[in-house]
Parts: sequence; C-alpha cells; structure tokens
Amino acid sequence: MDPKLPIVAAQTLEDYTSIGLVPQRVAASVSGSLGMVGLLLAAIGIYGVTAYMVTSRTREIGIRVALGAQPGAVMRMVIGHGLRLTIAGTIIGLGLAAAAGRLIVSLLMGVAPIDVVTFAGAGALFAITGIAACYVPARRALQIDASQALRQE
Repeated sequence: MDPKLPIVAAQTLEDYTSIGLVPQRVAASVSGSLGMVGLLLAAIGIYGVTAYMVTSRTREIGIRVALGAQPGAVMRMVIGHGLRLTIAGTIIGLGLAAAAGRLIVSLLMGVAPIDVVTFAGAGALFAITGIAACYVPARRALQIDASQALRQE
C-alpha cells in the first residue's frame, strides 16, 4: 500500500460488510411490520365475527342458560367457535407461508424456508390471539339474562 495516500474515511470491517445486508434488513423490517398489522387484523376479525355470533345467538344462549347450562359450557361454546375460525385461518396461512418461503429463500437469513419451530411459534401466537379475541364476546355471552333473551325477538 502507498503510505502517502490520505485516509478519507475509516470504518470497521463490520460496518463495511453491514452495507451488503441492507436489503435483508429492510425486508425483515417490512415483513415484521406487515406481520404485526396482520396479527392485529386477525384479532379484530375474530373478535368481530365472534361478537356477531354472540349477538345473533342471544336467544339460543338465553335458552341454554334457562335450561341450566353452566357458565363454563357457554364460555367453551363461544371460544370454541372462535378457535375453529382461528385454526382454519392458521392452517391456510401456514400453507401459504410454506409456499411463499420457497419464493423468498434469498431473503431468509439463518432460517429454512419451512422451519418447524417458526411455524409452530406462529401457530401458537395465532391460537393465543384467537383466545384473547374471543374472551370479551364470551364474557358478554355469560352476562345474557335468560328472561330478557327469551322476550327478545
């Protein structure tokens, strides 16, 4: 090397090589942001459908309560309805993710296109989100007064 050349900019090798990772970091940030928005939309959708189901089945739930249904049974019915939706959506989503993973394999760093741990974590996250989204409508179903539900038409 020529010792007479001035050093214009000094940077570490780590800084120099990190420039090459910018596309992967941008893709990870965008994917993470879209994932959070998708999770929020899924929770709102499950909540909305479950709340609508409770509202439309108020009379049925009132009859069940009048005939002696336990609060746990009503809670399981409502949460079970929401979880069926969640499981169906999760299966479809994981199938699409497996197909898309093969297309974006160049952007995945340290993760296989079909990673069992990642897919299991995503499924568990959506199950927890589904249960949380169904909890409020299920609590609302428990507060239905049987006499008022039977008078309603």
